[in-house]
Amino acid sequence: MKSNAILVTGATSGIGLELARKLASEGYHVVITGRNKVKLDDVATRLGANITTLLCDNENHHDVQAIGKEIQALNIKLDGVVFNAGVYFPNELGTTSLEEFELTLNTNFKAPFFMLQSLLPVMNNPASVVMVSSLVVEKAFVNSSLYTSSKMALEGLVGVLNLELAERGIRINSVRPGVTATDIQEKAGMSQEAFNGLKLAMKETPAGRILTPKDIVPAIEFLLSESSIGLRGAAFDIDGGFSL
Repeated sequence: MKSNAILVTGATSGIGLELARKLASEGYHVVITGRNKVKLDDVATRLGANITTLLCDNENHHDVQAIGKEIQALNIKLDGVVFNAGVYFPNELGTTSLEEFELTLNTNFKAPFFMLQSLLPVMNNPASVVMVSSLVVEKAFVNSSLYTSSKMALEGLVGVLNLELAERGIRINSVRPGVTATDIQEKAGMSQEAFNGLKLAMKETPAGRILTPKDIVPAIEFLLSESSIGLRGAAFDIDGGFSL
C-alpha cells in the first residue's frame, strides 16, 4: 500500500491546488479530483510524480460514489481527506431556480456525504477529514442563502460523524476561510471592477488585505497532521479578522 496519502477534492485551482502543491512538495502522495481532465493533467505535470488524478464531477452522483473503488483499485489507503470542491452562485430568494438550488446543495453537501461513505473502506486508522467550509456560517451575506445553507449542512455532519466514526479512528474538523482570492469570484460572475472593490474593502480588516490560498493551507495541513490528533469538531476561522 502507498503510505502518507491524502485525497483533495477540487484541486485544479484555488485552495485545493495550493494544498496539493504543498503536500506533494513535502512527500505526500496526493490524490486530486476535478471535473476537467485537461486541468487535472496540467496539475499532475506541474506537481510531479506524487500526484494521482481522478476525474470526478461533484454534481454527478455516480462519479462521487465511484471514488472509493477507484482508490481501492490503485492500492491506496488514505491518511486524510480534504473536501474542498464547491460552487458559489449569488442568488436571491425570489428568483432562485430549482436547478440552482440542486447544483449548489448537491456539489457542496450531497457529494461530500456520499463520497466519504464510499471512502470508508480505503481509510487508514487513524485518519483525518477536513471540511472546507466558509465564514458564511457565522456572518450573514446577502445573496448567499444557497451557499450558506450548503456550508451549514456540511458543518452539521462534523459532530455526528465524529461520534459515528470514532471507532474507525477518523477525526473530522473544518476550516472557515474568509474572503479569499480564488477563481470562485470569476465563476460567480464578479467583474474585475467589483473584485477590485472587494480587495479595497479588505484593506480595512486587521489583516489589511484580501486572503490568498497560501493563508488557508497551513491550517488544513495542521488538521491533517498527527499534531491535531486530539481535535474533534474544531472549526478554524481564517478570515484575517474580517468577522471581528
